[in-house]
Amino acid sequence: MTDHSRDEESEYVVRPNKTQLKREMAELKALGEQIIAMPERQRARLPLSAELLAAIDEFHRIPSREARRRHLQYVGKLMRSEDIAGIRDTLATFEREQQGREVHLQRLGQWRERLIEDGDAAVTDFVEHYPAVDLQTLRQVMRNARREREQGKPGNSARKLMRLLRDAAGI
Repeated sequence: MTDHSRDEESEYVVRPNKTQLKREMAELKALGEQIIAMPERQRARLPLSAELLAAIDEFHRIPSREARRRHLQYVGKLMRSEDIAGIRDTLATFEREQQGREVHLQRLGQWRERLIEDGDAAVTDFVEHYPAVDLQTLRQVMRNARREREQGKPGNSARKLMRLLRDAAGI
């Protein structure tokens, strides 16, 4: 064998195959779809180029389904030149933040149930954790929620109580 054929062999081994390239392009297209579906305030936190941001804005203005499909292919193509690692890191941060919010909302849901069931004893504990809450409004909404629950009515006050708790917690 000559050195020339060895170079060709090593080049062939290093080069990715067509299936792998298609898989990578599909992943970039899926990532582009995920970015397009995001709220604009989250998208602004991603490390995206101005060209990609313009393409995403254009996507939202396209009414035709087929034109959107073609434009999504274009977004996938633009994704090749983006900082994919940075984008994925930011998306992972978004996911961790979302999980933290969900855990916090579950705790607030437990507080809501405790406030409705236990009344004033739970209020004292809640105020220790969240001193910014409006105490008068909290007690009033709690009483209304307890009354609605006893009468079997829809939980409008329970929803109001949850909003009040979220506001007090800063969520």
